[in-house]
Amino acid sequence: MAKTLQIPSGVWVLGFVSMLMDISSEMIHSLLPMFMVTALGTSAFVVGLVDGLAESTALIVKIFSGSLSDYLGKRKGLAVFGYTLGALAKPLFAIAPTAGVVPPARLLDRVAKGIRSAPRDALAADLAPPRLRGAAFGLRQSLDTVGAFLGPLLTVGLMLLWANNFRSVFWVAVVPGLAAVALLAPGLHEPVHLQACKRACPIRRENMRRLSAPYWWVVGVGAVFVLARFSEAFLVLRAQEGGVQVSLG
Repeated sequence: MAKTLQIPSGVWVLGFVSMLMDISSEMIHSLLPMFMVTALGTSAFVVGLVDGLAESTALIVKIFSGSLSDYLGKRKGLAVFGYTLGALAKPLFAIAPTAGVVPPARLLDRVAKGIRSAPRDALAADLAPPRLRGAAFGLRQSLDTVGAFLGPLLTVGLMLLWANNFRSVFWVAVVPGLAAVALLAPGLHEPVHLQACKRACPIRRENMRRLSAPYWWVVGVGAVFVLARFSEAFLVLRAQEGGVQVSLG
């Protein structure tokens, strides 16, 4: 408990920012498959395609955003930009008149996630002393998980209250997204020592050659397991086919 109390306030800010944005994102993502199929008339194939492209985009962007934050020696600017972009993407789901608007909105939202994730985690490491970095990461991830739980829970309540009005719930989801940006921008100060130094970009051929064979074996095994993963969007659609209410999906 004593260690928890010593965690820098900036890490707490990052945790609550993650929680707010996760509430916003989960409120939309938990409803998006049903919204696309029932309200916009898209097929399950399109839902899976959009979800796969979006998640892969986030993972790819994350690599370059982390390297860019290392090269610039600054984290907060990229994190704020990523959270702002994510918050601005949320209204696109609420106003989408046709299915054609959803894929760009989904990709923009995941690009924003890729931009902010690596600099945010690096910023948490910079803010916490080495002996508390594990606790700092645990705190931030715990608050992120709280947001992932509260988002769908709030969605269920609002869908029951508003008779399955998807767009109204999407508009409510905009609020915690904007609140995350409003908290991060003025509420966190980047360590001064980072602003005085710049690092070389690690994405270089010579650095890739330094990675040993066991590393690539782990990457390969991980890639095989990822191929077996399927989108949770299909579970939501299957539950609806099985008779589960839209508000509980």
